[in-house]
Amino acid sequence: MTGLLILFIYVALFAGTYFAIRTVRAAMQPAADFNSLKTVTFGDESAVRADRAASVVSLVVVFLVWGAFTGSKLVPVHVPGPFVGYTSFTYTSTNDAGQTSDATVNVLVHETGAKVDTPDAPAATGFAQGDAATVAAWRSVLIRAHRNDGDGAKTTAVEGQAIAPGETVKVPNGSVTMTAKGSLNFSPNPGLQMEPIWMPPPEDVVSRLVEIASNGYQNAALFEHVGWSLWRVFAGFVLGTLIGVPLGYAMGLSGWARGWFDPIVEFMRPVPPLALIPLVIIWFGIGENGKVVLLFLAALWVMIIAARAGVSGVNITKVQAAYSLGASKWQVLRHVIVPNSLPEIFTGARVAMGVCWGTVVAAELVAAEKGAGKMIVAASKFQATDIVIMGIVIIGLIGFGIDILMRRAETILVPWKGRS
Repeated sequence: MTGLLILFIYVALFAGTYFAIRTVRAAMQPAADFNSLKTVTFGDESAVRADRAASVVSLVVVFLVWGAFTGSKLVPVHVPGPFVGYTSFTYTSTNDAGQTSDATVNVLVHETGAKVDTPDAPAATGFAQGDAATVAAWRSVLIRAHRNDGDGAKTTAVEGQAIAPGETVKVPNGSVTMTAKGSLNFSPNPGLQMEPIWMPPPEDVVSRLVEIASNGYQNAALFEHVGWSLWRVFAGFVLGTLIGVPLGYAMGLSGWARGWFDPIVEFMRPVPPLALIPLVIIWFGIGENGKVVLLFLAALWVMIIAARAGVSGVNITKVQAAYSLGASKWQVLRHVIVPNSLPEIFTGARVAMGVCWGTVVAAELVAAEKGAGKMIVAASKFQATDIVIMGIVIIGLIGFGIDILMRRAETILVPWKGRS
């Protein structure tokens, strides 16, 4: 339910901000004339540029939604949170003689981890004695009120509504479910906010980042964890590129090479790297070699396909023009095929790097002592969600930074991309 609500709010904010920014820009820009309608960019991918305002608003929306659904102190508006405080409900007890008596159960709902005293039980007016209990928010508590009411007494109603084992009755600030043995299981209203064990607020993640950056985690500094992950990813990516690109060129230029390697590439390409972990352990052990090999295989098939597609996509008229001017095969390869295939290879490199970063956590499952993935896995065993999210954010930011650098390198090294 909460997930669907988050998705609905996110979509609504996306649409609302789009139309709001579009309206503001239309009001600020001068009226369109015929000259402004000359260029048609719809469907032209090379003419589409990221809207920076949309990027900024997107990040702000993600932060606001995250904070609103986790009760963050950094966000001014929150969805309803879990009930915390005193509440009570009444129940009806029936003894062996068929007599009935009403009593009250007092419940103190407190924040998770807080130490509180159990409230006093209410004064009894009949044979039903009532009860009192404490429970943390998002939790439930078993109340055996009928045991205080004498032998043979059974709870038959809650808040005036008949109840039987397995049935649930709504009560103030929560609900009560009767167990098979007649006890009452009280669950306070959880609200719409997410429990910190599932999704902590942003400030908890930031404070954990500062703590681990200062003191380290699992006997290693934060920069050591990140550094080892970077080394493994780059080693696997570079090996995959050095082998994958020449193989891709060979498959794009030679029918025999394509026929020879195509079945292997098309067979291995859909196999997820996670499925190769047992085989990598058997062949290369649990040391660094196994981790690098796994990341190498993650990048290899992507780079082969990118290089092959780059060669296959070279405009044949350019090749024919080079031959007509007396170029040799080596000159055609160097001056026509390689430059025209580089844009496709750079795109494949960005995809391969993303796949490597997505595989590094699995690679570091193989008995790694250091690494961002190892840090995430270790934290998950102790349900330290704030550390898990912190690790995911670090991996995402580093991957995003690498992608920006690769795009910048592509702009500098392949300035002819998108041109005829």
